[in-house]
Amino acid sequence: MKRFLPVIVFAVLVAFLAIGLKLDPREVPSPLVNKAAPAFKLPLLAQPDAMLTPADLRGKVWLLNVWASWCVSCRVEHPLLVELAKTGTVPIYGLNYKDKRDDAMQWLRERGDPYLQSISDADGRVGIDYGVYGVPETFVIDREGVIRYKQIGPLTPESLRDTILPLVRKLGA
Repeated sequence: MKRFLPVIVFAVLVAFLAIGLKLDPREVPSPLVNKAAPAFKLPLLAQPDAMLTPADLRGKVWLLNVWASWCVSCRVEHPLLVELAKTGTVPIYGLNYKDKRDDAMQWLRERGDPYLQSISDADGRVGIDYGVYGVPETFVIDREGVIRYKQIGPLTPESLRDTILPLVRKLGA
C-alpha cells in the first residue's frame, strides 16, 4: 500500500487541478447576494454638498456600477454602460472608487456619463462594505434594497443579455 500512496496523492491533486481549471474566476460567490445592500451616505460626485443613500433608491430596481478613472477595464465596459443608459431599461448609479474627484469628473466629460448619479467613495470604505475585489464591479439591487447579483469585472454584451437584463426584467424594473 505504501508503494501506491504517491500515485494516489498525485491522482487527487490532478483531480483538484482539473476541477479548478473549469471554474470561472469572475464567478466569485458573494456573501452579499440576497442580503440587504450595505448602508452608506456618500457625496454626489457632481455635487459634493449633496448626499445619496440606498434608502433614496428604495422602490426601484437599479444597478450600482463601481468604477474609477484609473481603471483600465472600466474603459472597456464604459461604452456599454453609455449605450445601456440610453435605453432607459434600468437606472445606473456609479460608485466612484478610490479616485480623485477632478479626474473622475473629467473622465465622465470625455467618455459620457451613463449614471443618474455617481457617488464618491474616495477612501474605499463603502467598496469594502460591498465586498469589492477590484473595479469594475456591478450590482443588481432590487426594490427592497437587496443585492440580487454581483458581476465581477467588466460588463459584456453577453453578461447583459444573458444574466443582468433578464434579472432586471424579472425584478420588475
